[in-house]
Amino acid sequence: MAGRGSTVFLVAAVAAAIAAALTYGLSAVLEQRSVHQVAERGVFAPRLLVDLARRPLWLASIAATVVGASLQAVALHFGPLALVQPILVCDLLFAVLITAALRRAAPDRIILTGVVCCAAGIGVFLAVAQPSGGSEEVSLPAVIPLAAGLAAVLAGCLVWAKRGPRIARPLALALACGVCYGVNAFLLKLVTFSLQQGFSEPLQQWPLYALVVVGPVGFLLNQEAFQSGTLISPALAVITTVTSLVAIGIGYLWLDESFASGPADVVTEVVALAVMTTGIVLLAHRAPTVARQRAAAVEGAVAHPQLAESSALTPAAAPGGYGRQRNDEDPRIRMRMPANSCDGGDLPGSEHR
Repeated sequence: MAGRGSTVFLVAAVAAAIAAALTYGLSAVLEQRSVHQVAERGVFAPRLLVDLARRPLWLASIAATVVGASLQAVALHFGPLALVQPILVCDLLFAVLITAALRRAAPDRIILTGVVCCAAGIGVFLAVAQPSGGSEEVSLPAVIPLAAGLAAVLAGCLVWAKRGPRIARPLALALACGVCYGVNAFLLKLVTFSLQQGFSEPLQQWPLYALVVVGPVGFLLNQEAFQSGTLISPALAVITTVTSLVAIGIGYLWLDESFASGPADVVTEVVALAVMTTGIVLLAHRAPTVARQRAAAVEGAVAHPQLAESSALTPAAAPGGYGRQRNDEDPRIRMRMPANSCDGGDLPGSEHR
């Protein structure tokens, strides 16, 4: 009976995690379209959230995020952290599919390769590692090194974002966001077991107080990384990858979650995570390019239907070219797409929590 009950819990955790990934993917699509409708406020500026609060589309994304967080909490309650967080990588896949559906355009071969790499990497890692067990409580003194590491990473990334080259800002914010989200998932798991204590003695209910701080910090960093312009695509890959790796590391070091540890198992797990990361990078880099090409082709067809019809017969419109036009042949139909335009097709990002 115990084994059967454990299997039921794992199935519930996987189902809730997949539903959370789908909801987070939808939230990302809405959020990505919203953050470019307001002015930039600099690095770590809470005023950005005030501006966004006036956008109905952004409020809808927040509602979806709340639903996703609730599903994630259910998944973390029934399953190990190292099981749930890799599954949440699928929110990037769902974001790609939702965006493609909205644009009525099928993903190209590179995007499909990224999807396969992500799915295969996640599946192989979970099948081989078989994360299980884990603690439901962690003492406050035990997490002091984790808190110190989080503070050091945040401080370093914020200094890098403020004083470094402008082009590096999205990557710095994405790294800080990914670390925050990984820690946030750890805290959320602990809170699901201690929620009945409410806002009790801080030393006893420290995960809830820490979650109230770390969650909003990561959320703000995510918005700023989304808004950061031309490097938003690699930033998404950083957020998604770092969140999963940090969560897996915390599950092993602080929650005592067990993994298959034979030499062949470890090698396979590392390779699977590398394949998953490769898929994330492919998706994050390729999807915005495809979306911009699609938007340019559609706008060109509307503005110059005769030119678009004739150019559709050129080699540029070959399979895999996404109907691209030979815009260099006629300067009249060159499209100028702003790098940070929400309509320009920047991929809605990973919202790993």
